[in-house]
Amino acid sequence: MIYSVDVRIEAPVRDTEVTDRVADAVRNVFPDAEPIHEDGRLIAEAHTLDAFSDVLHEQEILDTARRVFLRNSTDDGFDFSLKKQAAFEGVVNFAVGEPDELGEIDVEVRVREPDVEAFIDYVAPETDEGRPVDPAREYGDRIDPEDAEY
Repeated sequence: MIYSVDVRIEAPVRDTEVTDRVADAVRNVFPDAEPIHEDGRLIAEAHTLDAFSDVLHEQEILDTARRVFLRNSTDDGFDFSLKKQAAFEGVVNFAVGEPDELGEIDVEVRVREPDVEAFIDYVAPETDEGRPVDPAREYGDRIDPEDAEY
């Protein structure tokens, strides 16, 4: 699938935290992003969620991710938050309910192509008994944004 998305990732860095560890948490689930430290927070941008989608497949949490994405979607994209500590371990754990005292990793996805629902289908396809139903991509089938055909 050819798509065009902008992903903004933001995470607060509290005085009690080590900036590099928060950056590692971001890179562990978004390896295509390179966080920069700015005014007590890390900010990163990416243009793919393929590696993140691979983690969702590995953890077998496609249904959970899909619900979170659809619940927080608009005509322009979708937003979600992740627990920092879990991300540091390379695990996706969606933040729901009361926010952690250290803050969370906030992710904003703006979809230009295709439409938002089709992109959600690509990142977190519908499942039947935990297996993707007619997935738009195979697990591990990452797109290289540097590829000339991209």
